[in-house]
Amino acid sequence: MATDELLELKFRLYDGTDIGPNKYDSATAVSTLKESILAQWPKDKEISPKTINDVKLINAGKVLENNKTLGESRISIGELPGGVMTMHVVVRPPVTDKTNEKQASLSPKKRCNCTIL
Repeated sequence: MATDELLELKFRLYDGTDIGPNKYDSATAVSTLKESILAQWPKDKEISPKTINDVKLINAGKVLENNKTLGESRISIGELPGGVMTMHVVVRPPVTDKTNEKQASLSPKKRCNCTIL
């Protein structure tokens, strides 16, 4: 693995904090990056992903697919010579909270039983 094939990446979280930078080979799978993010995720964050499917990586406006490598995702190796590329991390909110909120909003509310004549 030659040094010119390495990408230096950092991951920007939803609150503006960063994970990294770390160096990755262009043959690294996006799912491997997500596993690395999960392992390095700060414990004090209010929102934290449980699995790699809860995380989306965005680079240059494109959502990266789990089954592709960095090279296949068209991450240009020479884009920033000697620089660090920033990828944005989006966390899918927990599904269970949304359904509970929906059920609570659909539940019948107490209403006045008055009749106006």
